[in-house]
Amino acid sequence: MISGVGKMEKTLNRIHPVSDPEATYFLQVSWEKDLGTGFDLLLSDCQCAWTGTVSEADISREAADIEMDREKYVEELRKALIAGEESAGKYNFVISREEQNKACHFSYERNLKDGSFRLGSLKLQEVLSPAEVVKELIGYCLDSLGKLRAKTEHLQRENERLFSNWSDVEKRLEKCVEAKEELEADLYSRFILVLNEKKAKIRNLQKLLSEAKESAVDAKCARDSIATTQMVIKRENDYDASTDEESENPAQASLPSAPERRDSSLLGSPDVMDPAPRRKRRQRTAKPAGTGAKVAAYEAEQPAQEKPGLASQTTPGQHCPDWDLETLENSCEPEDLFEDM
Repeated sequence: MISGVGKMEKTLNRIHPVSDPEATYFLQVSWEKDLGTGFDLLLSDCQCAWTGTVSEADISREAADIEMDREKYVEELRKALIAGEESAGKYNFVISREEQNKACHFSYERNLKDGSFRLGSLKLQEVLSPAEVVKELIGYCLDSLGKLRAKTEHLQRENERLFSNWSDVEKRLEKCVEAKEELEADLYSRFILVLNEKKAKIRNLQKLLSEAKESAVDAKCARDSIATTQMVIKRENDYDASTDEESENPAQASLPSAPERRDSSLLGSPDVMDPAPRRKRRQRTAKPAGTGAKVAAYEAEQPAQEKPGLASQTTPGQHCPDWDLETLENSCEPEDLFEDM
């Protein structure tokens, strides 16, 4: 197929009629704007030539006859008359000559699995000077060939330019890749250094943090120990102060003297009685042997610190029983002690 561009678009195809497959015909189709607005046909076997026209009304009538949508019908015409060898085997062409009036019937059909149906047909009129038609076809072919050659050369130059640009781009890309790899290696080495420094700083900070925690724990323990020591020292000082006060006032913590006890007991008792008969009775009572010695030894064994303690245990307002050492020595029976009290 050869196509050209002018006032009218043209295509030239080589076809083989069904009635004579060995014969070769050249079919030229010309149209303006769109094939659906009508087209001209020129058929030649290089000895004779026939020409005819298909109008827009003819196209609409043929589409209605075969009950097909017009746009789809125009598309089928395009494939049958223009596509050429691309649709070979899908469409058939039937050419029949009339010897009397030298006319030619030309029809085109669409092949199906079970048969075929006719897309269209028209009657072509013979051209009086077929040589001029053949000359026109040959000129058209040469013009189209020249245009195709020029287009091919242009495409070839464009292809060479693109290939050169591609080579330059490839070289630049290789350089960019090399620069990228060098930059990555440099950045990676720097990153390793920075990473190692960060790791070292992190380790130092962790060490400082652990040391700070340990020092905080030690300081807390020291504060707790100091507070405990201060509390113990305060308690000891309080105890020593109380002990010193008790040791400085032994007369206050000791028992009252015999005359005071007697006076208090005499004043506190409801009835004053003569103690002479009881004393005489105690004197008549036989004293157990060794009682005075045992009492003296017991008093000598008691430490000096217990006496203030006893005095401190005595609450204010309470008086010790009215006995002295002599009374303790002479009182051997419980009823005598009760009577003294």
